[in-house]
Amino acid sequence: MLSSAAAAPGYYEPISVPGGADPGYEYFQPTGATVSVWSPDIQHGAPPAALMVGAMQRAAPEDGQVFTRITTEILGGIGLGVNRVRTAIPRPGRRISMVTADLEVLGADGEFRLVARTSGWRMIVNDSSPAAAAPRPPLPALPDDLQQIEGFPLDGDDAVPWGREGYIGTTVTARQDGRNGTTPAIWIRAGVPLIVGREMTHLEAIFAVIDVANGVGTQLDPRDWTWMNLDTTVHLVAQPSSPWVGIDADLAIGRDGYGASFADLYDVAGFLGRSAQTDMIAPAG
Repeated sequence: MLSSAAAAPGYYEPISVPGGADPGYEYFQPTGATVSVWSPDIQHGAPPAALMVGAMQRAAPEDGQVFTRITTEILGGIGLGVNRVRTAIPRPGRRISMVTADLEVLGADGEFRLVARTSGWRMIVNDSSPAAAAPRPPLPALPDDLQQIEGFPLDGDDAVPWGREGYIGTTVTARQDGRNGTTPAIWIRAGVPLIVGREMTHLEAIFAVIDVANGVGTQLDPRDWTWMNLDTTVHLVAQPSSPWVGIDADLAIGRDGYGASFADLYDVAGFLGRSAQTDMIAPAG
């Protein structure tokens, strides 16, 4: 049986511009499918990142460039009130360009507050195939070769048993032995659309799940510790060819309350890139 989140029609419902609001934004209502495992009052970081990436794709001209590096900064708790997104192109160019997106959330006081910002470098596509090199071979097994489940396992000691609550219950995962650290590598995809009534691009689809890297690269017990990420940076060496992304992650933790999650990312066609996240490490409770 699907969880209530997995049965949602999507992560966001597109809505009309509210009365008196700035028409220069796109407006959305988050659904229960976005809810974080850390708190029922905020969204998981993945859907907002994908929402901004999709807006950036729509804003970018069709000029032969593709996104090669995307960074999302989480500036505050991303609430479940009306969300709005606005894009800009602060650095246009024929060979390289930058696109940005701001995400604001409507608060209880009736004011919108900036809660996240994403920036993306784009580069012109050229033929570099004679020099192509990947630091890792493809993952041994593809998603269709493995058992796929809704969400994450509810037990086991080789990774955090996140289960199927909120956003986590909207994902589809498949596990195999990892190469980084002691946790499994996972294939993961979103099980619901990003925006109700719209088909996701492959880039939106992978950003709808990559934020989970900090949650799968550790064996910490969330009953004892929290390790929320402040950001996610993704460097790509290719463009995704499907909604699936393979994540082989490891969390490094220092002695002073902060750490970093690093992950190798895979497409079904091979090595895709790497991600990095800054994590705030604190005792639970």
